[in-house]
Amino acid sequence: MSCCSANALLTPSFPVPRRKKTRHVITTFTIPRCHVRPRMSLQQPLTAINKLLWGNSLPPQLLISTVRSAWSATWHLFMSQLAPSNPSGGYSRPPSQFPANPNAPQFPRQNPNFLHLYVGLPCPWAHRTLIVRALKGLENAVPVSIAAPGTDGSWEFRNGPAPEGEGDRFVPGLDKANGCRTLREVYRLRRGGYEGRSTVPMLWDVKKKEVVCNESYDIIELFNSGLNGLAGNPGLDLAPPALKGRIEEWNRVIYPNVNNGVYRCGFSQSQEAYDTAVNELFSTLDMLDDHLGGCRYLCGDMLTLADICLFTTLVRFDLVYNVLFKCTKKKLLEYPNLHGYMRDIYQIPKVAETCNFQAIMDGYFGILFPLNPGSIRPVMPSGCEHEALIRPHNRESLSSSADQIMALHVS
Repeated sequence: MSCCSANALLTPSFPVPRRKKTRHVITTFTIPRCHVRPRMSLQQPLTAINKLLWGNSLPPQLLISTVRSAWSATWHLFMSQLAPSNPSGGYSRPPSQFPANPNAPQFPRQNPNFLHLYVGLPCPWAHRTLIVRALKGLENAVPVSIAAPGTDGSWEFRNGPAPEGEGDRFVPGLDKANGCRTLREVYRLRRGGYEGRSTVPMLWDVKKKEVVCNESYDIIELFNSGLNGLAGNPGLDLAPPALKGRIEEWNRVIYPNVNNGVYRCGFSQSQEAYDTAVNELFSTLDMLDDHLGGCRYLCGDMLTLADICLFTTLVRFDLVYNVLFKCTKKKLLEYPNLHGYMRDIYQIPKVAETCNFQAIMDGYFGILFPLNPGSIRPVMPSGCEHEALIRPHNRESLSSSADQIMALHVS
């Protein structure tokens, strides 16, 4: 019997009585069992070939060496494109192609319809723009389109309903300003076109069809002080003149050693480069943890742009960088002051809604092929879940003034 119905598979063998003249004869019919071949997986042919060639033993040493050399060469080729390096194998981040001065006249300020923000949720540099936009109440003044990383590593826009359980959190969607399929297409709309790296965040002038800026710090400075006439919370100043010097000092420490430091660890192409990067990263984290034991924020009682820039790296640390980028000396959870500080900022109204942890993990573990060839995404650490991050941080006692805290709660 070559096949059988689903109903037959559910019917057991049973006796059927039949009558003959003076005696009863019981004839038993047995329904044959259906043998269904399991669907062959992609790994089964490879397993069969391996057994045919080598049985249960390992492949020959020559083959192992050849494959290892080929993979190493391919890995360095991929990394050279993904993460350009200096002669010592250290990661060298390319500069933004469209930096700008927020005080320059090319920044449109009068009509909110002229500005549009493009971001990607995995990116910490884009994340800082979402946070400042939210805290300043610029959601209506500066609409946002959220791209997702495609399989080739480029940013693309997606059509479809938001995943279940996302609630009010940001999720990838369509290009609301230009209707493009990819961010590369948006960049190419500008006068003269564009063939460089299509990065996020990117601020776009809808009227002129032009890139206003794609340098994250320039954008958050503009959002903080350049659009107060359009902001819902204009009284909040994340870079007051009295603190600008200290903010710049912190940025000079945090950017190379922490923000870019985790990338220098993950994208190192030599042991020497990795050792240097990881030592600088954790010595800086040690210093920050000591400093934050005596003050609520980096510059004292006031949340500043420096805190926002540090936060977007810290909130990804145990989630991604500790494992994927080999920042394994300590988890952020092991730094009591830094972890409490990160939870403190996460609990500021509107900040948590900018953090989509599933999208962050998908973006790193699913797309960075040279670092995770199998694209297997690990389970989310319990300490990174929303419920863990809203636990009391008890850092209010470090503040001597509640003025700015009140401003942060104004929406």
